[in-house]
Amino acid sequence: MRRVLPILLPLFLLGGCDGSGASGPPSPIEQVRAGFPKGGLVDTIAIDALDRLPLRGAELVAPDGTTTPAGYIDVNASPTVVTGQWIAGNPGPDTLAGAGSAAVLRMPNAQAAAAIEGQQQLLATISTAEIALPDPIAYRRDWRKYQIRLTFGTPPGDIETREIAAPEPPPPGS
Repeated sequence: MRRVLPILLPLFLLGGCDGSGASGPPSPIEQVRAGFPKGGLVDTIAIDALDRLPLRGAELVAPDGTTTPAGYIDVNASPTVVTGQWIAGNPGPDTLAGAGSAAVLRMPNAQAAAAIEGQQQLLATISTAEIALPDPIAYRRDWRKYQIRLTFGTPPGDIETREIAAPEPPPPGS
């Protein structure tokens, strides 16, 4: 019990925090990141958002007020991941041959093929967008004056518009 208590104590302390205080850790919900993908095109801004609402619009706002909309937006609501352990020779968890569920019924020792499977689901929406720069040279010169306007939500429900700073362009030649 003495070994378990030091491990559980931080979990109880974190469980009592709701994250609403100014000094509390930031909530994993509503995180937005914009940047230039490493090894990707240097004239395209990539936006990643983790939010309770889906990203429905993204546009680059130039210093003169002109906007460039995103050419690509992808939304994945509540993504899931299958986790667990399978035996080494299993070609797939749902096949009827090999170590599938029907094969367990034919095996003399069913515990030998036992597997633990689980499914994890993120209760948020992951969205990605890409905005192609209309004038990469002008952007490189004045990137601090640009903004990115994001629209989250689906009408007639909640609609939120947020503006974030435009990312610094990568160094020339990268």
